[in-house]
Amino acid sequence: MEGKTETAVFGGGCFWCTEAVFSELRGVVSVVPGYAGGTKQNPTHAEVIKIEFDPAQISYKDLLTVFFATHDSTTLNRQGNDMGPQYRSIILYTNENQKREAELYIKNIDGAVTEIKPLTQFYEAENYHKQYYQKNSENPYCQIVINPKLEKFQKQFASLLQSHGTE
Repeated sequence: MEGKTETAVFGGGCFWCTEAVFSELRGVVSVVPGYAGGTKQNPTHAEVIKIEFDPAQISYKDLLTVFFATHDSTTLNRQGNDMGPQYRSIILYTNENQKREAELYIKNIDGAVTEIKPLTQFYEAENYHKQYYQKNSENPYCQIVINPKLEKFQKQFASLLQSHGTE
């Protein structure tokens, strides 16, 4: 039923937004918000999502394409009104192939400040952060920030979206 999965870890601002986006992709088995990329458990980590995906259904390159299209990789430590190093653009690779693909992809983005580092630790976010958009879509932040991002993403990547009529 399910093929071998791989793990991708991306930070592109608030993990409520990135979780909502990547949860809609075909071939994505799970998306878990958390913290990674720092040297101390909480103060220096970025908000990230850990994506389990089936590479037979969606490629790592497709995930990179969505990642870079749905956040600003040229602004240091900021996404919209969310400011600070926890909102930085970061890719935490889990194998050398991901590292190479990320490095090749980023070469084509003028002014990119996205960090590319190996994943060493992932700290799962608190329960109230998990599936935040799904559980709180009426929240003003979701309405003002996440909804427009999701609408743009859904139009741009319609061919990569899950089919919701097969459940």
